[in-house]
Amino acid sequence: MPLLNSSLPLAGVRVLDLSRILAGPWCGMVLADMGAEVIKVEHPGRGDDTRDWGLRVGKTETAYFNSVNRNKRSVTLDLQTPEGQQIARDLAKQCDVVIQNFKFGGIDKLGLGYEQLSKEQPGLIYCSISGYDRTGAEAARPGYDLVVQGEAGLMALNGEADQPPLKFGVAVVDLFTGMYSAQAVLAALYQREKTGKGRHVEMALFDCGLMITAYYGLEALLMGEDPPRYGNSHPSIVPYGVFDAADGPLVITVGNNAQFARFCTEVIERPDLAADERFKTNILRSANRAALLPELQAELARRPRDGLLEKLTASGIPCGEVLGLLEALNSKRATDAGLVTTQPHPVAGTVNVLAPPYRFDGERLPVRSAPPTLGEGTHDVLQSLLGLSDEKLAALKTSGVV
Repeated sequence: MPLLNSSLPLAGVRVLDLSRILAGPWCGMVLADMGAEVIKVEHPGRGDDTRDWGLRVGKTETAYFNSVNRNKRSVTLDLQTPEGQQIARDLAKQCDVVIQNFKFGGIDKLGLGYEQLSKEQPGLIYCSISGYDRTGAEAARPGYDLVVQGEAGLMALNGEADQPPLKFGVAVVDLFTGMYSAQAVLAALYQREKTGKGRHVEMALFDCGLMITAYYGLEALLMGEDPPRYGNSHPSIVPYGVFDAADGPLVITVGNNAQFARFCTEVIERPDLAADERFKTNILRSANRAALLPELQAELARRPRDGLLEKLTASGIPCGEVLGLLEALNSKRATDAGLVTTQPHPVAGTVNVLAPPYRFDGERLPVRSAPPTLGEGTHDVLQSLLGLSDEKLAALKTSGVV
């Protein structure tokens, strides 16, 4: 295993990332952010599918690819060739963790399945990500985020009540599955420290999609029917949501009865609403939201947003602007936190890379390297880990294996 003089939590851990698209690469990026050496294996010609999705960066990357592959090395291997499969097996022997999201049974045909690799590496942590339960009737179904959003009920709880079911703005099932997978890999690594034994971590998109229905899911079971959809409003707290000021939207979250009284008297100067018996408690406000919310919206629409935010803050009521995405990324808040970095790029000159969200001992974990160009690490990784000579690597390149 690699020996690194580093304070990063996963320094010394090496990961072979055989996954593609989003959920698996997100898991690998989480581990990379925390200091693991992550080797991303890609096809020599096309690379990861996401290298061809969205806006182009340089010659081989896109914004989509870059969002899930910082802090990794890229090694190109044609896994459909015997030579490529053997190199991947040899790399796996040098790694603590393997991540894969091949179609059901596909990885075993390559000789890279858990049972095959763990025979020689009993301490291997092996993470398989699939669409559905690998032991169930749908094991062979491919997993797609949008399909699972529909099947798990997520689209049914999202959006406005009078509109059709709505997908989330980003691929939330893939992203949560990647996070859950990383958590499971970390738990398996921790256990291996005590037992010396590896584990096969198996994650399914549908399982994770159903889990993130959270309190809505439990309410549906209690009610025996789907909960109503409230769009930007809260199902249980009123007023709580997005409102339009005279010059733009803002979020207002009135969390208790005392805050509501201050909101009415100090912010919108309507003490009559605070005194109204229909609105005395949150339960009453929720039951009478149809009468209350138009009154509040009319008052807010007459006032400028900055003035409302100032008064809300002074009254101790949580609030905030509703920014555009570019505004949020360029905001002083994001800049001061160091969340958007600029990294050198061999073709584009520089490239924006989001920083990891993790802080340890007051320090944000760094962007150690920008998302890799296709195959940038092939020579270095295969030579340093497997001892392949320049001549052998040149022959493998000529034959299309790397």
